[in-house]
Amino acid sequence: MKNLALFDLDHTLLPIDSDYEWGQFLVRIGAVDPVEFKRSNDAFFAQYQAGTLDPVEYLEFALGTLARFPRPQLDAMHAQFMREVIEPALLPQARKLLQDHLDAGDLVCIITATNRFVTAPIAKALGVEHLIAAVPEEDEHGNLTGKLLGSPTSGPGKVTHTHAWLEQIGTPLDGFGRSHFYSDSHNDIPLLSVVTHPVATNPNAALSAHATSLGWPLLQLFND
Repeated sequence: MKNLALFDLDHTLLPIDSDYEWGQFLVRIGAVDPVEFKRSNDAFFAQYQAGTLDPVEYLEFALGTLARFPRPQLDAMHAQFMREVIEPALLPQARKLLQDHLDAGDLVCIITATNRFVTAPIAKALGVEHLIAAVPEEDEHGNLTGKLLGSPTSGPGKVTHTHAWLEQIGTPLDGFGRSHFYSDSHNDIPLLSVVTHPVATNPNAALSAHATSLGWPLLQLFND
């Protein structure tokens, strides 16, 4: 029977937060107002770390920023972002963990609260075909409208989106011999709680305490 391996992205497979770093990148290249954008970006990031982030409010902010630029310019900026920020953060230990599951024949998927525009090229660079991420609306020319399609892929939303994806491919969660989910954040406890093999990966303090109390394994992917 086939196994399932789900992975969070930021601070799990990456030692950075791609969403936050994308914002910092926009500031650095002068694409957004440095003072106002950094203030908002930092505030949302602090809310995320504290577990108080309103995902819809944040996604409207992030996608609204993307909508300011025509798609060719966005794609060029993202290619630069990949070269300068993401590629140096694609570390061998994360690649090996993914490859171990792929070599075992597991169905591998990255599931992240970060939007698909930012994360799809990252998943591709990691060699992962399947990605569940917040979906930005596009117009007929491929430009982003600033709106979110569907619901956020964060917190309990990760459970909902995982079940919906598995229904599409024809195998429910309990149809796998083993289901793994690797995450660093207490925000992902809902999905960690429904798989057969939750792994607290580079866990923050809240997740570390929760995982320890339940006997879940802790994996320090970047600090060994």
